[in-house]
Amino acid sequence: MIKYAALGTLVGLSLIASMTAHAQSSKRTELTKGDLTGTNMEIVVGTVEVPPGASGVLHTHPGEEAYFVIDGATLLLPDGKQISLESGTAKINIRDVPHGAFKVTGDKTLKLLTVHIVDKGKPMTVPVK
Repeated sequence: MIKYAALGTLVGLSLIASMTAHAQSSKRTELTKGDLTGTNMEIVVGTVEVPPGASGVLHTHPGEEAYFVIDGATLLLPDGKQISLESGTAKINIRDVPHGAFKVTGDKTLKLLTVHIVDKGKPMTVPVK
């Protein structure tokens, strides 16, 4: 589980909904949304753009979050480590595992395609205290 939490810390895209901007703010665009057949869940597809200087807060989701990196960028993690998130990377953040604490550094905007499969009626993003 620690492995998934560390991986999830790299990015968590709906995190963008709860991002706090230091220099600029991030932008989340919902592309489509619909019910997951036979369940009390919904699917939300969107894009996220995180410009240089913007930061994400540690958060969870009441379901799964998958993302695909359209345009990569360099991220600064809370432990001070910098990583490069490359275009073409695809990952999944699992239910209730904290992720999303990073700051975009350098001059490239991080752009992601996100797919959330989450419980209906709950907030898509829940900040971790």
